[in-house]
Amino acid sequence: MSKDPVCGMDVDEKTAAGKSEYKGQIYYFCSVGCKKSFDKEPERYIGKEASPHKRQ
Repeated sequence: MSKDPVCGMDVDEKTAAGKSEYKGQIYYFCSVGCKKSFDKEPERYIGKEASPHKRQ
């Protein structure tokens, strides 16, 4: 299991809705929307605790 860096949800790597590689690390996502948010601004989500499905 991995944690979606955008919403904080636990994600099964085998069934994740998406994944992205950033600076040599692979991140897994619960939804396409979370992946798109991460891909747009990865530094915003790296190393910080995210609130579950917080709308922006």
